[in-house]
Amino acid sequence: MTDNIDRNGVRMNDKVVMPLWTFCLFIVVMNTTMFNVSLPTIIQDLHISADLGSWVISSYSIGYALSTVIYSRLSDLVPLRRLLTVGLTTLGLASVTGLFAHSFNVLLITRILQSAGAGVMAGLGLVLASRYVPVARRGAAIAMISVGSAMAFGLGPIAGGLISQYFGWNGLFGITCLVLLVLPVLLYLLPKEQAKAAAFDLYGAALTVINAGSLLVAVTSQSYIWLAVSVVSFAIHAIHLRKARDSFINPKLLQMPGYLKLTAIGFSILVLNLGNLFLMPLALSNLFHQSALMIGLFIAPGAILSAFLTRFVGRWIDRYGNLRFLLIGHGVLAAVMAVFALGLQLSPLVLLFGYLCFSPAFSATMASLNNEASGILPRNWIGSGMGLLQLIQFFGGSVSVAVCGLLLHAQRTLAPSSAYRNVYGLLLAVSLCSLSLVLLYRRSRGMELKRNGAKSVSEA
Repeated sequence: MTDNIDRNGVRMNDKVVMPLWTFCLFIVVMNTTMFNVSLPTIIQDLHISADLGSWVISSYSIGYALSTVIYSRLSDLVPLRRLLTVGLTTLGLASVTGLFAHSFNVLLITRILQSAGAGVMAGLGLVLASRYVPVARRGAAIAMISVGSAMAFGLGPIAGGLISQYFGWNGLFGITCLVLLVLPVLLYLLPKEQAKAAAFDLYGAALTVINAGSLLVAVTSQSYIWLAVSVVSFAIHAIHLRKARDSFINPKLLQMPGYLKLTAIGFSILVLNLGNLFLMPLALSNLFHQSALMIGLFIAPGAILSAFLTRFVGRWIDRYGNLRFLLIGHGVLAAVMAVFALGLQLSPLVLLFGYLCFSPAFSATMASLNNEASGILPRNWIGSGMGLLQLIQFFGGSVSVAVCGLLLHAQRTLAPSSAYRNVYGLLLAVSLCSLSLVLLYRRSRGMELKRNGAKSVSEA
């Protein structure tokens, strides 16, 4: 049957809803990388520095991450249709405002408001798949979402290049206005759920926002004051977790060794992806003097290949398992980072062919990671568990963009090729650390399954 019914009798046609959801997610994720290509132009037009300009990207990423976990957590209490209405309306109206932004302050505020609405797609997508898609098709559904994101990361630059070439960077906001047209269709198709009578930990949610925001500001501004604010906020949050009855962050998640390893792996993967997508346009512009349109054309083939492989990746994950693709994907990501670190300055074709390998590997890695996480989480923890996982993932991307911008600024006296080589060397180190975590997770997971198997035999 096409329809899936949850234990409360709610029905959803996942073969229609999930592709449409993926399309909307594609738009909101593409909203990150569209601006990557136009960043050199924005920096020039608004007369700002590269590290300040990185906030155009990182502010959206961190806001996206924070709103993702909030929407995920609220999905345990509030019907999905209501959350979707709030999120996409906020995103759409902020995008309309962005069409007329002509100063850095207005641009930054608009990007933050966009991110506050955009998180609803990522936050509820995995919840929707985990709650309403049958287990036999769930891997394919999650792979579709992951590949939609990967495709958006890659096609964003070419869309951004085309739009900014002919309409200026303000025209980029027009793409996200499309969500206002899709919203009524999704509301019609989504299951009609009942609100649950439970308290929402507003204080914990506020502390989570302060934790992530203050830490990012501390990193980007290299401020000890903000670092102190961040440390204090984390300490207060730790005390709150011990006392709160139904805390915003489920403290039991932090006691799951396998889950913690997966969150660290997700953090590292997004560090690689957003760091790379921040560096590639700048390298193509500064080393090889490519236009915004040409930068998009160099990055697009990788995204197209990733989209083509969508139909196979989900089936392969369901058939061969998540851990195999986590290992393969990490191996490819590490190899590409090594090539970029050693041979980036040789030709722009190095970036072209490198991203042809990087994009599908990132897509498969994210799909297998998210599918693995959804499989180890109890059903009633899926909203909070997947939300926290995505928060940490996108926080990794935000930190990566900010740190890469700071490192380039700190090496401005070096030859550009040397500066990019050094930053890619750091990303290579991150990829190797993440690969080590995958190996540790596979070992611990195997030992856990053996223990459970032995226990079952003894009980029998």
